[in-house]
Amino acid sequence: MSLMLLILTHENGDFDAIASQLGAYKLYPHGIPLLPRRVNRNVQQFLTLYWDALPYTRPQDWQKRRVDEVLLVDTQALASVRGLTRKPQVLVIDHHVGQLDRGEQAGWTYQVEAVGATTTLLVERLQASGLALTTEEATLLLLGIYEDTGSLTYDTTTGRDALAAAWLLDQGAQLPVVRRFLNIPLTAVQRELYDRLQTAANWQRIHGQNIVVAAAAAPDDFDDEISSVVHRLRDALTPAGLFALVQLGKDVQLVARSNHDTVDVAQVARALGGGGHSRAAAAMIVGRPLAVVVAELNSLLPQAVEPMVRVIQIMSFGVQTLEPTATVAEAAVLMQRSGHEGYPVVDPQTRQVVGLLTRRGVDRAVSHDLGRFPVTRVMKKGAVTVRPSDSIERVQQLMLDEGWGQIPVVADGGPDNAAGYPIGVVTRTDLLSFLFQPPRDAAEPDVKRLLRDALAPPLWGMVLAVSAAAAELDMPLYFVGGLVRDLLLGHAPTDLDMVVEGDAIALVKKLQARFGGELHTHRRFGTGKWFVTADIWQQVVAVFTPQAEGWTAVSGRPLPDSIDFVTARSEFYKEPTALPQVERGSIKLDLHRRDFTINTLAVRLDGAHLGELLDFYGGRKDLQQGLVRVLHSLSFIDDPTRILRAARYEQRLKFVIEPRTAELLADGLPMLDRVTGDRIRHELELALRERSPADVMARLWAMGVLPHIHPALRWEAATAVAFARVPILLADPVWRAALPDDTPVFLYFALWLLPLPPAEQTVVMSRLRVRKATRDDVAAVVRLLDVVSGLSAAARRSQVAFVLRPFPPRVLLTARIAVTDAAAVGWLEWYVREGRRVETAVSGDDLRQIGLKPGPQFAVILDRLLAARLDGEVCDEAGERALLAAILPDLAPDG
Repeated sequence: MSLMLLILTHENGDFDAIASQLGAYKLYPHGIPLLPRRVNRNVQQFLTLYWDALPYTRPQDWQKRRVDEVLLVDTQALASVRGLTRKPQVLVIDHHVGQLDRGEQAGWTYQVEAVGATTTLLVERLQASGLALTTEEATLLLLGIYEDTGSLTYDTTTGRDALAAAWLLDQGAQLPVVRRFLNIPLTAVQRELYDRLQTAANWQRIHGQNIVVAAAAAPDDFDDEISSVVHRLRDALTPAGLFALVQLGKDVQLVARSNHDTVDVAQVARALGGGGHSRAAAAMIVGRPLAVVVAELNSLLPQAVEPMVRVIQIMSFGVQTLEPTATVAEAAVLMQRSGHEGYPVVDPQTRQVVGLLTRRGVDRAVSHDLGRFPVTRVMKKGAVTVRPSDSIERVQQLMLDEGWGQIPVVADGGPDNAAGYPIGVVTRTDLLSFLFQPPRDAAEPDVKRLLRDALAPPLWGMVLAVSAAAAELDMPLYFVGGLVRDLLLGHAPTDLDMVVEGDAIALVKKLQARFGGELHTHRRFGTGKWFVTADIWQQVVAVFTPQAEGWTAVSGRPLPDSIDFVTARSEFYKEPTALPQVERGSIKLDLHRRDFTINTLAVRLDGAHLGELLDFYGGRKDLQQGLVRVLHSLSFIDDPTRILRAARYEQRLKFVIEPRTAELLADGLPMLDRVTGDRIRHELELALRERSPADVMARLWAMGVLPHIHPALRWEAATAVAFARVPILLADPVWRAALPDDTPVFLYFALWLLPLPPAEQTVVMSRLRVRKATRDDVAAVVRLLDVVSGLSAAARRSQVAFVLRPFPPRVLLTARIAVTDAAAVGWLEWYVREGRRVETAVSGDDLRQIGLKPGPQFAVILDRLLAARLDGEVCDEAGERALLAAILPDLAPDG
């Protein structure tokens, strides 16, 4: 006998519940979608109109039959149904993720996912199955999604909801019908309940949020839904959270709605025996007086409302101010340098804010030739300030009321209305970034754990040691930029350079006082270098990571012997392509001066803040999407060397330059001509140090960068082939032992220039201000290639050795990589492996002992003996001395 499947949902069914039943029936056509005893009035009107086109069974028409399987949709509570077996098989499809916190029923199967509507989960399965829908079915399913997502506007809405809705529209869902049934007018009895609840509305301020609790008895003849009433009340009052309690006989119905992420109405509903999600929830409290329920609900509210976001969480510390006597022209220069949109004007006597000078005001004054006037003539007057403990709602209201786009932040304390000297500023951009930031990724990285796991134990111990010192000084401390980027990409840091928001020198002196060591500080730039000896490492390990005792190296390298501490800085460019001028600033300004968003990430390290990730400019999103993106449209104009860096990061990380960034890069190419050769050469050397330098150079060529450095520069396929040989030969221990440390960069550089005529090589190296030693060796490579091209396989070894002897090893290796002729390759290999090691047994001292006078003839004699050795004429000292005796008579008399 086949098992009977019943498709159930919750009481007081809304469109999401009833539409989910329809979706489940389409997937399980042998099931019976049994309507709840009560449905919302707009749902009932829809069902009445379209009943014949829908598959539902009314509760009164249910004939008791044995039910072995139940499919629950939009709920996780199984209601009592006649015929239900004691332990049926139950499948739950729901979007109320929070309800799982109360535990799962043993033996039940759950599909609970965080989407805006349960209907979405069913529609996705319908779409995947290829099932077709009628117009009525598609419309009802769309009503289910739209009602629970506020027509795709609630914060709980996901992209999946939008995609499901789009598919339903393609299936024929009718938007006019959707609009009609989502906006049903209140009935007379609902309007009476609405008036009672509105009259009873009690406003409360909880954690900075406006909450309304409205409690009233329902009219005597009330037999309608409450949710529509609460929706209208919420729209009229617009609180952050609304909790409506309605006395229905001996029971109390709770219907709650939230307008803000910080208010989780489901938490209150669950505590009262109900459920729902963070924005909409309900509960039926049975047999308890209304006043008792109101008291219990009020006690639960602080748990359901998160503390408000305060100014300190979004402000920038440190602020530049102007005195009232400053001129408009002086202010214009400051704004051009810093890019700031406004400056607080502070009276130096009272140290209080007296106004705000905006860029717009300055620009208008300058255009009217008012540059010589004091800023008080054009500033917005007033003492508009906030404190770090104020809510962002207060900031928003002040900006609205006063028209100030930047609000100075003064320290907490003192009289409520007294303004002090600004310690920071909160801008309109700060506020917008917070209000409209995308939802936090559920997979937010545990950066503290990442650091602990990625750093070798002694390095982690040093982080803890510096963290503790910074916390004692109440000084924010950060890892920034590439270190954080690489950490999130899974690469282990080996250096511990840190940025301090405050006085880096004070911090490094505190570390020296505790652990010892030498310091090098630069007061002007606020930097300090702490030299860390083995004894200091031992102290740090003993206190903070005793399990690391005995560690002496990180990734095969010794522990760092110094740590750099830098004060957070801001910078400005006086003119395009010039080096920036630097001033002290906040961590936010310090990150804003960096080149690409993926390098603007920071991790706070001090005290309890250890592991907090700062991402002001969307760096983590670009990191996840593999994009190289500049921070602003003038980035490549301010510093065109960023063009070369963009290619380097793109190829190293296997990322893609973001399309708008690529446009800005192309626009900035002509600016490369104005950059000094030293700076461009430095960037090229960094590119040649990459793991795959050929990829970087090919990308620079493809983007049109190389001709803008010099018209003669290019990239050829043959050069890429030569580049590929470099690491192979550098891995050869014989070649490696003969070469200096900087050889790889020279090899790549010389091979790159090799296809150019010698005259163009000279001009390019002059443009790049190449060092004399490098210029000489590049020219030597050209001469050497001419030499080896003339060596035949039959040449004498002595001839080969003497022509190769003048060239340094890195020149020899460059030629070895560049040539393909077998004879030339053979001679170069023979010379480096054997020929250059051959020496004579007879020395200059021996020649003096037999009475020869030192002079040019010494070289002639020794070379003759060496040639005999190389060519096999002699093989030992006796043979050399015999040869020497034979050639002595041929020497000149003065020899």
